[in-house]
Amino acid sequence: MTGLAERQAALVRALVAAGELPAGFDRDALDTASKALLRKRSGEVGGHLPHVRAALGDRFFALFAAWADGRPKVSTHADAVAFTAHLESTGHLPEPSRRRRRLYRPRRT
Repeated sequence: MTGLAERQAALVRALVAAGELPAGFDRDALDTASKALLRKRSGEVGGHLPHVRAALGDRFFALFAAWADGRPKVSTHADAVAFTAHLESTGHLPEPSRRRRRLYRPRRT
C-alpha cells in the first residue's frame, strides 16, 4: 500500500506544488487540473479579502498566481494573510485597502 500512497503524494505535489509529473499522467491534463485548483484557491482567498480583490480588479488572479507559485496551501486564512503582506511589501496593495485591512480580519477556515 505504500506504493499507492507515494504515487498519490507525487500527484498532489504535481497538482498544487509544481512537483514533477508522475509517470503515466498526461502533462496537458495535469496542467489543466492544476490551473483549476489554483483558480479555486484564489477564489477562496478573494472571498476572505473582497476589498483587496475589488481594489486589484483583473490583476487579482495574476498577482495571486505569481505569489502562490511554489507555495503549497496551508489554510485559506494563512494564504490571505501572507498574500496581503506580499502585496503590501511589493506596493501592489492600494493605500485605502491597507487601512481597511487593519479593520478587517479574514475569516478562519
